[in-house]
Amino acid sequence: MQRSDFSYVLPPHLIAQFPSKLRRGSRLLNVRAGQLQNLQFADFPQLLRKGDLLVFNDTRVIPARLWGHKSTGGRVEILVERILNERCCLAQLRASRLPKIGMEIGLDQGFRVQVVQKKGAFFELSVVNSVSLLEILDRVGHVPLPPYVQRPDQGWDQERYQTVYACHPGAVAAPTAGLHFDEEMMCQLQSLGVELGFVTLHVGAGTFSPIRVEALEQHEMHAEYVKVSGELCQQVKATQERGGRVIAVGTTSVRALESASVTGQIQPLTGETKLFIRPGYSFRTVDALLTNFHLPESTLLILVCALAGTATVLTAYQYAVAQGYRFFSYGDAMFLERAPLAQQGYQDDDYSQ
Repeated sequence: MQRSDFSYVLPPHLIAQFPSKLRRGSRLLNVRAGQLQNLQFADFPQLLRKGDLLVFNDTRVIPARLWGHKSTGGRVEILVERILNERCCLAQLRASRLPKIGMEIGLDQGFRVQVVQKKGAFFELSVVNSVSLLEILDRVGHVPLPPYVQRPDQGWDQERYQTVYACHPGAVAAPTAGLHFDEEMMCQLQSLGVELGFVTLHVGAGTFSPIRVEALEQHEMHAEYVKVSGELCQQVKATQERGGRVIAVGTTSVRALESASVTGQIQPLTGETKLFIRPGYSFRTVDALLTNFHLPESTLLILVCALAGTATVLTAYQYAVAQGYRFFSYGDAMFLERAPLAQQGYQDDDYSQ
């Protein structure tokens, strides 16, 4: 499998720079048995059945982007990747000349952080002031909009780049499939007999990192914190026993569920995952997926192809482009069911985790 196998042409004007007026106001492309159906997201409950389990990622996006300055006066952009403890984090730094180890970076309102060490592509930063890192982010941090949203963050991004059920702070990118749900739809789904479950996966900035090798098996996946509770595992098992579908809301929910299922049956999991799902992967838990449209040659698009079949997904993407669907984080959604492994174009023994 080559990275270029997952490419497509996307006109720049289809990259959504703003969310729809209403959360449920986006379009929805239903991909089923090779057929494509144009819907509105408000129609999503019609695609579900009593007894299905929808699994959401309840991570909460932190205001992870900071602007600061070195003692020399040079500006520094900080994007927090992961909070390590109350006062330390891993972060990406951007500056004309990167700060040296031991240097302090001044932030707004007199806050300061110190560069402790370099860890791979990231820097470990430590708070100098007697406050927590989360307090600094809450007071002077900005919404970490993705790099393809080419505008400064606005006040309303604090609400719209966040799911209505977000509760565990730690993500630096939103699990965007969940952005389409409002409180009313969550209640509507339950009234239809659809069960709701939650996992936590703190999405890192690595989700936007491009694949830099052509052969996919040479790509090293970024690590992300994941928690799958015993309660969620019981929900999954009960759903499978009654013949319902386990439907992941977003690729991050897929990654969490399948990471907890590597032994063949889902089990509670708390820790890190570096699982790279690509065609040839044999899914153990997820039956269907609600997701947004993803960047060409990205690990997220590759995951979707692994679930529904590469040819099916890329055909759907070509159709979505022709129909003027809006792409990426603030864009439209698609619903796909898991295809038999043979339809992916690869055999299970071709896959190496």
